[in-house]
Order: sequence, then structure tokens, then C-alpha cells
Amino acid sequence: MRGRSIVKQWPLHLLLAPGVVLVLLFSYGPMVGVTIAFKDFNLADGIWRSSWNGWDNFRFLFEMTDIAQVVRNTVTIAVMKMAAGMIAPLITALLLNEVRNMAIKRGIQTVIYLPHFLSWIILGGILIDILSPSEGIVNQLLGLFGIKPIFFLGSPDWFPFVAVLSDVWKEFGFSTIIYLAALTGINPALYEAAVVDGASRWRQSWHITLPGISPIIILLATLSVGNVLNAGFEQIFVLYSPLVYETGDIIDTFTYRLGLIDYQYGPAAAVGLFKSAVSLIFISVSYYLAYRLANYRIF
Repeated sequence: MRGRSIVKQWPLHLLLAPGVVLVLLFSYGPMVGVTIAFKDFNLADGIWRSSWNGWDNFRFLFEMTDIAQVVRNTVTIAVMKMAAGMIAPLITALLLNEVRNMAIKRGIQTVIYLPHFLSWIILGGILIDILSPSEGIVNQLLGLFGIKPIFFLGSPDWFPFVAVLSDVWKEFGFSTIIYLAALTGINPALYEAAVVDGASRWRQSWHITLPGISPIIILLATLSVGNVLNAGFEQIFVLYSPLVYETGDIIDTFTYRLGLIDYQYGPAAAVGLFKSAVSLIFISVSYYLAYRLANYRIF
């Protein structure tokens, strides 16, 4: 019966074939390189002829003085991004839901959604200009209040907050659309009944709007747990410098420098494998929580 179904739906399987080939080629094929984490790898011998060294790369990794700081920075920035990335779009969606002029509402949506389509190379250049301690518009505005210029991208204290706020600026428009779509599923009769009972707009939002989209909030929150070790390589790589390694260096940038700058390919592969293993655990937990709390299933 299943074989007959496959034969009947062969055009659909044929359309799926290129995607499967690309995934196998670019996602599963490179996993052969994971063996580098257990080898004394050098370019002359290649992957297969390099000698095995067991767990030496992992021992070297966990004996490094910087690794604890790097993991701490990654988790701190990622958690801050997750929290801000949930709160900002939710508040924005609730506010936009109160706008009755559709032209204004769509205009605001377009403006806040636009940065999502820009690369971090472009946004990084914009941030470097506007946060410049000498000519940046932010420091010029602070100067009007008698505040001395702040080197936002060169200060270990300020850099994590700049990373979080700039990430929210880029992505909260996309998340806002998800919440706005969820708001359309709330029965308007509930609001009409609330008005008859004399409920204010605040009470309507608290007792109808938020409970109505709570499954989406729970779903997005639980799924974001899987990204606890993903603090955003592209963004950090564009914005950071040796001045902010203390609070801005994350696992991905550390791996980049270790492997491609210092040519320590084995330890770099060990870092990547360690991150992937931990991320797999978090992703599994997040999908289990999404299933238990929001009845979300991937199949």
C-alpha cells in the first residue's frame, strides 16, 4: 500500500530530490570533518592520514584559561537576546494591534521589518558610524546633556548591551509579524463582550489578548531554548575587537580564531563538536517542552 502511494506521488518526490541532495551534500557530507576533533590534524597529511590522538584536543580545550569566559559570554549574550527578542516584538505587536489606521499600521510594520533583510555587514557599518565616540550621532546627543563620549564598541561593559539591542533592532520586526498573525485568530466577539462589561483597553489586553496568543508565546519561548549557545557569529564578528574579548568573545568567534587564525584545527574542531553536542541536548529539550506545553509537533 505504501509502495503504491509512493509511485502515485512520484512527481512530489522528484521535486523533493534536489533539496535532499543539497542537504546530504552540504549538511551531512561535511560531518566527516568531525574526525579532526580526535586527530593531530595537519594540512599536509589531510584528514585520513593524520594520526589519531584520542581525547587530547578536548583536554587541551578544557585546560585553556579562556574557554570558561567564552562559554559564559556566549550564554549571557544568547539569553539576553532571547529575552529581549521575546519582549520587544510582543509589546510592539500589542501596540500595533491598537492602531486603527491601516496605512499608518502598515507603514510602521514596513519600517521595523526592513532591517531583517539587511546583512550584518551593512548594519555593522551603520552601527560603527552612529556609535562612533568622535562623530557618532548617539554621542553627539549625549554631549547635549553633558555626558562624555562613550566608546560603545570598545568598552567591555557596553558591548554586550550593544550586541543585544542591535540584534533586537534587526529581528524584532519579523517576530512582530508572527504575533500580529496570532492576534488575528482571537474571536472579536470576546472584545465586544468585554466592552459591554465595561472593560478598559488594558483589561481587554490582559484578559483576552495575552491569553489568546499565549500558546504562540510559549511555543516561541521554548523553541528559543535550542539557541542558548548561538549568540550570533556574523554580528559579533563584525562588531567586536580585541578590546571587548573579555565580554564579547563567543564560542563561534573563538573557534574562528583558534582554527583559521592560529591554525589549531584539532582543538577548533573539538570546540565545534562540543557546542554541537550541547546544542543537540538543548534543542531536544526545547522540542519536548514545546510538545508538552504548546502541543507542537514536527511531524
